[in-house]
Amino acid sequence: MSDEALYVPLSEGDLRLEPIAERHREGLRAACARDRQIWQIYPFTYEGAAFDPQFDSLLAGPPRRRAYAVLRAQEVVGMTAWIEQGQPGWSIEIGNSYIVPEVRGTGFNTRLKTLMLDHAFACGLERVGFKVDERNTRSQAAVLKLGAVREGVLRHERRTWTGHVRDTVSFSILREEWTKR
Repeated sequence: MSDEALYVPLSEGDLRLEPIAERHREGLRAACARDRQIWQIYPFTYEGAAFDPQFDSLLAGPPRRRAYAVLRAQEVVGMTAWIEQGQPGWSIEIGNSYIVPEVRGTGFNTRLKTLMLDHAFACGLERVGFKVDERNTRSQAAVLKLGAVREGVLRHERRTWTGHVRDTVSFSILREEWTKR
C-alpha cells in the first residue's frame, strides 16, 4: 500500500476530509478557538499564539503524520490525521483529532472515523490504532463505540505542552474485526 493510496480526499454526504492545505488555516483556527478548555488534555495546543506553529507542522506533513481538515458542508469543523504506527503498509494510527463542540455527540465523529476505517482497510491495512489521553473519557468511549479493543495503558508515555505527564490508553481495530461488524 502506498502513501498516495491512503492519503486522499474522502467524503460521505456533508462530511469531507481534505488533505490539510494553507486554505484551511483560518477555518481551522476558528474551529480550534471554539473549545479553549479541550487543549488542556491534548498533547499540543492549537490555541492562540501556538496555532500557527502547530498548523505549520501539519502542513509539513510526512513522514510521520498526514493531516486532514475535517469539513461539514463548506465549514472547517476540525482536523484528524493518519500517523505512522507499526509496520508501514500494515498498521496506521488515527490521531491528532479534534472536532468542534457543536458536532460532538451527533454521530458526526462516528461517521468520520468509519469513513477513515473503511478506507484504511480497503487500502489493505491490517490494523488501525488509536491513542487517547487517559483523562479523555469522552474520546475513549467514542473509540470503544467503534468496536476498538482497549489494549492497555502506556504509562508516562509523554509530557504534554502543559507539563502534565500523560498516561496514554492504546486501542486498536483489526481488519477482521471491522469486516465482521
